[in-house]
Amino acid sequence: MTSRRAVVLAVVCTGAVALAAPMAAQAKTKSVSMGPSPTAAKAFKPLGADVNDFFPDRVTIHVGDSVRFLPANFHTVNIPARRGAKGPLPFITPTGQKVAGALDAGGQPFWFNGQPALAVNPAVGGAAGLGKRFVYTGKKRIESGVPGPSGPPKSMTVKFTTKGTLTYYCDVHPGMKASIVVRPRKRTIPTARQDAKALKRQYAKALKVAKGLTATTPPAGSVDLGVAGADGVEIFAMVPASVTVPVGTTLKFQMSKGTYETHTATFGPGPADTPSTYLGKLSASFQSPAPDAIATYPSDMPPAPATLTPALHGNGFWNSGALDLDKASPSPGANAVTFGAAGTYTYYCLIHPFMKGTVVVQ
Repeated sequence: MTSRRAVVLAVVCTGAVALAAPMAAQAKTKSVSMGPSPTAAKAFKPLGADVNDFFPDRVTIHVGDSVRFLPANFHTVNIPARRGAKGPLPFITPTGQKVAGALDAGGQPFWFNGQPALAVNPAVGGAAGLGKRFVYTGKKRIESGVPGPSGPPKSMTVKFTTKGTLTYYCDVHPGMKASIVVRPRKRTIPTARQDAKALKRQYAKALKVAKGLTATTPPAGSVDLGVAGADGVEIFAMVPASVTVPVGTTLKFQMSKGTYETHTATFGPGPADTPSTYLGKLSASFQSPAPDAIATYPSDMPPAPATLTPALHGNGFWNSGALDLDKASPSPGANAVTFGAAGTYTYYCLIHPFMKGTVVVQ
């Protein structure tokens, strides 16, 4: 798939700006948080929840006003041109190369050698637009890119020069979108107080959804990797956290209906949040532009379930591969494995290594 790099217009401030027409002097800036603000996020943390949404998810401004986008999590802002392709850009794309040299702990090649190598789309990788100011005329796409791994991320400010309603997106979480309404100067727009009330209602609604997700129970024989609700609300946990099954049981690890996320279910030497471990190294590769193919691909060729024992792939490794429900993604929404030996098996999401669960096989 061909990458489409965002083309942006930089705003150069000169001393002449201070002498601009009265309309320019009256221009205002409203702010949008890319995910819950750090203060608001504290209410979701005890629930193990987060929200893939922009806050507020609707902003109304005048022509000539600006919107400041404040990074609060791993999200992007993608404002498409008025004409042309809409929707988010693909976050992961083929590099044009093939996977080669991927071996398991026993020295055997994985089945996906020869398959397309994947990497972060260059059009959205890197914080290309963060820390900058742009003018949106509708002719060009504006792309923030993802926050970098080091240092506090900077905001991106966009000035809107034409009236109309537009939708913008997060490229990392398909389904996460919001709108900006640009009205003529003579039209009224919400006051700061009205905006604050609307934002408070949005947070209250999201928190109510999150609280309702904690009692979710998936069907027998399956485990939900996260639990999704309306408007991008999601519980980041394996549900149920622990399962006890007899030897020979096949369990399906699945994405929750309505999720905007990507998760894995991965067994092997961990924990995944310790960089020195086998799983920790695979998990850390998701912080790079090109995640390890062993982390992104299913460890065993689908569709037949593999049989997991402590000896699988030389170290008890089984990986569902990256799972999501995005219709534009080649990744499946579920994968299954059969447990072939008694024992206690701990597994993790390599993308969110704080997510873990246990399967006790008797």
